[in-house]
Amino acid sequence: MQRPFCCLLLCLLLYAGSTWAQNPELPYTTINLQNLNDFKPTGSNWKLVGDVFYDLNKIGGGNTKSGSGILVNDFSGKSKEHLATKMEHGDLELELDFMMDKGARSGIFLQGRYEIQLFDSWGVKDPKSTDCGAIAQRWDENRPEGRKGYEGHPPAQNVSKAPGLWQHYAIIFRAPRFNEKGEKVANARFIKVVQNGVTIHENVEVTGPTQGAPLQDEKPTGPLMIEGDRGPVALRNINYKSYGIEPVTLTKLRLSAYDGKFKSVDELKALTPKREMDIDVLAHQAPGSRDNFAGKITGTIHIPRSGEYLFNLNLRWIPAEVNPKVRNGAGELKIAGKKIFGIDTEDGGKASTKVNLEAGDYPIELSYYKNFGLWYARSNDILLAVEGPGVQYTTLNQIIRVEDPVSEISVLAKSDPVMQRGFVNHHGKKHTHTISVGEPGYANYSVDLQKGEFLQIWRGDFLETTPMWHGRGETQLSVPMGSVIELSGKPSLAFLSDKNTVWPDSNATYNNLGYDVDQAGRPIFKYTLGTANVRESLAATDEGRKLSHTFTVTPATEGIWCRVAEGSDIVQLGNGLYAINDKQYFIELPGKEKPVIRTTSTNTKELLLPIGAKNNAGTVTYSIIW
Repeated sequence: MQRPFCCLLLCLLLYAGSTWAQNPELPYTTINLQNLNDFKPTGSNWKLVGDVFYDLNKIGGGNTKSGSGILVNDFSGKSKEHLATKMEHGDLELELDFMMDKGARSGIFLQGRYEIQLFDSWGVKDPKSTDCGAIAQRWDENRPEGRKGYEGHPPAQNVSKAPGLWQHYAIIFRAPRFNEKGEKVANARFIKVVQNGVTIHENVEVTGPTQGAPLQDEKPTGPLMIEGDRGPVALRNINYKSYGIEPVTLTKLRLSAYDGKFKSVDELKALTPKREMDIDVLAHQAPGSRDNFAGKITGTIHIPRSGEYLFNLNLRWIPAEVNPKVRNGAGELKIAGKKIFGIDTEDGGKASTKVNLEAGDYPIELSYYKNFGLWYARSNDILLAVEGPGVQYTTLNQIIRVEDPVSEISVLAKSDPVMQRGFVNHHGKKHTHTISVGEPGYANYSVDLQKGEFLQIWRGDFLETTPMWHGRGETQLSVPMGSVIELSGKPSLAFLSDKNTVWPDSNATYNNLGYDVDQAGRPIFKYTLGTANVRESLAATDEGRKLSHTFTVTPATEGIWCRVAEGSDIVQLGNGLYAINDKQYFIELPGKEKPVIRTTSTNTKELLLPIGAKNNAGTVTYSIIW
């Protein structure tokens, strides 16, 4: 149906700015954890609390604080029921935080049938289909012994954190498909599973319900279910997007091409195109046109459901860092003759807006021009993406190009520590004088040698170095392959006149002296702070579950402090443990160390230790646990 413009409901809700660092998205639907109204009635084991603490070293040693916002499976009573949402879903995009008790097991069942494992898999070297992040196996009693379980999929690597720490899942699930007779014509599929920022599954087909699934049939929809009979687990921030199966489509595309230099897409109105052609992808495909061209692409866009839609447009020949005074291109998008938004050079070739559309088919028109090309932005492709009610974020009619194949160049720490010099991104900034160290226990870290800053830690595989050898400029990076925790990046040691002195952003007296390598192959960093000599070392302990950090200062000059951690909060847990930044990681202090915990001017918390003197030398040691 061609819906006339007079019936079109266009209500533009423009963003304050039209450029973005990452593609904007429509908001998720949040499952309310102020009460249990979003769930079906269940057993008394499921409770809402304000905070939860699971003991790192003791099974069943957790405790909670009253309140709401966190869903816990309390295993102390007789009730051990599963929990199911009232919401039933087909295709689903799901994000949530979870926390495991020591030794505990649970699971998340998509549609009540297809399980992603929840388990305390901290430190497991060779994860199986029963470990955290795994897609559970299927089970058939009729199969031979030893083969009853099948189709289980372990995570690509184990990036599970310690019990008592918050972890994160992001899951994209495609429901099974059925014909009009109710016969299954396509299996369920996990399009992507991301744990703690690391992709652990991609495009994994599941031929039927997994072992122990509450629902053993297969249907187009089903509830989200959480296993309640295997062990204590906590969840929060449960957000989702539920999708239908009818997509937005772009058809009947036709390109009108123009040659020359342009200052505005409005100039095209008075010109006769040099050539016209039918196209099926969004790109300027006119013969011989590389630079100095303009185009107008017309077609029909199908909107499957009435509601608010988000459109993102990217003219890829306009890079974000180009000089805005040198105009190399612009464009504009119209739907049913109404301008949706425009793009100019100063926008970095990207724009976004939200628009309300009724279901139906509308004429669409995309106009653009390009005056010159840049060697690092050669593509004449156009990326137009859309997301809407029941419509997953989709790039429309994208051109598929075969790029020069480049094999992954990775550095792994298998049996001994490995060091790699290179560039590292930290909080969006490139550090050029860094060293990264990988430990065989999958505990890795990066240090800025030029500034004496402890930048990041990560659990999992060590580094991908492909960009170092196949990139230029900003792409010459060594990229962590595991789950990264970015630290504040300030100096670890500093002179303070007293415990209330503000911690400096940099250290003017820091002087790097390089590093030695110990017998195990680990670096020992050497530098001076004023007249004090410092030796700093890190080493994985407890089979990689902990990272020990030690500073030795000679002579132990009065007033030197160690900044151990910073975060939104720091909570003392007992036994020398401190939970940092909303239980992102733990700090463990040996013996009877008494740190200073203070509030900064930006309302964060800092944990400081003085460098005590003994025999003219001062030493501080702590461990990071995550």
